[in-house]
Amino acid sequence: MQQIFPGEVFANTADFDNGIRQLLPRYDEMLEVITQCLPVTSRRILELGCGTGELTVKICQRCPDAEIIALDYSPRMLEFAGAKIADAGYKQRWTGIEADFGEWAENPHQFDIGGEFDACVSSLAIHHLDDQMKLKLFQRVAASLIPGGYFGNADPILAESPTLAAVYQAAREQWLAEQGNDLTEVRAKRGSSTQQGYSHQDQLATLDTQLQMLKTSGFKTVAVPWKYYGLAVFASWK
Repeated sequence: MQQIFPGEVFANTADFDNGIRQLLPRYDEMLEVITQCLPVTSRRILELGCGTGELTVKICQRCPDAEIIALDYSPRMLEFAGAKIADAGYKQRWTGIEADFGEWAENPHQFDIGGEFDACVSSLAIHHLDDQMKLKLFQRVAASLIPGGYFGNADPILAESPTLAAVYQAAREQWLAEQGNDLTEVRAKRGSSTQQGYSHQDQLATLDTQLQMLKTSGFKTVAVPWKYYGLAVFASWK
């Protein structure tokens, strides 16, 4: 099995967009919620882990004046995202930087990206950090936002009990079965990931743990505008 970075999921980047929709329930709905919470007037936006650029394109469509700086440690994801964003006509509004956002949280002085961001967004990336680094990242995000700035994050969450874990898993499998997905075929396309920088394989935290982290980090308003069993969108305002 091909070795990949945590978060890349699939051995071939070309399989990601379809594959992630087969593995994760309501993927597009989740990204839509992050985007809808973003003020249309946002100009400077930081994205942590751009993946294939799906969220980036949605944001560019919603915010006509937005310029996005993306930190992603995967060269192939940055290349794939860059091509997609260019095809959508937003090339001039996007800057992709090959970097570990955990390193940015730990050593921000090494990054020439400035601060005063109107917003920060992330999807399916932060759960690869351990809890100590999640908190550091949330604190760094809060420090980098303007007053009233928005932080939107979509991630899987840790079930609060074995009973709920079973409920979440059953709901996910039922949803996948209803879509007619061949999980054996989809899973065969996955790669095997090991630690890369500050990111590991899944390091899930409960919903409550992350809400408390966000409040501790200085976010005045913390909400969960969307949740589907073991997936959640956290929306926070400084």
